[in-house]
Amino acid sequence: MAVARLALAGLDCADPIPLAEFWAALLGGTVVMRTEQVCVVQTDTIMVGTVRVPDYTPPTWPDGSTPKQLHLDLAVRDLEEAEAEALRLGARKAEEQPRPDQWRVYFDPAGHPFCLTANIPF
Repeated sequence: MAVARLALAGLDCADPIPLAEFWAALLGGTVVMRTEQVCVVQTDTIMVGTVRVPDYTPPTWPDGSTPKQLHLDLAVRDLEEAEAEALRLGARKAEEQPRPDQWRVYFDPAGHPFCLTANIPF
C-alpha cells in the first residue's frame, strides 16, 4: 500500500509568474495560485509549483557546475507537433540530443531540462 502520492513538483526559479504561465500552457493546466514568490499550476494529473529563490542559478546540462537536480519526462502523441508548440511557448531545445528519434530534451524558461517523448503512453 502506498504511503503517499506525488502531488506537486516544485521548480526553483528567479521569476515564478512567467514560469508558471509556461508550464500551464504546455501542460494544459491553470495557474491556481499566483504571488511574486510562489505560483501553483494545476493539471489533471499533477500540480507544478514555481518558487522564487534568491540568486537562482539555472541548471547546466549535460555538463557544468550546476546539476539539473530534476527533470520531467512528458508523454506526447506527436513529437513534431509537441516540439513546435513547446518552442512557441518559450522552451529552448538542448544542443545535446542523446536519442532525438525517441526523446527530445528542452529547457523551460528558467533553464530546467525536460523531455518530450512519444514512447510513454499518452
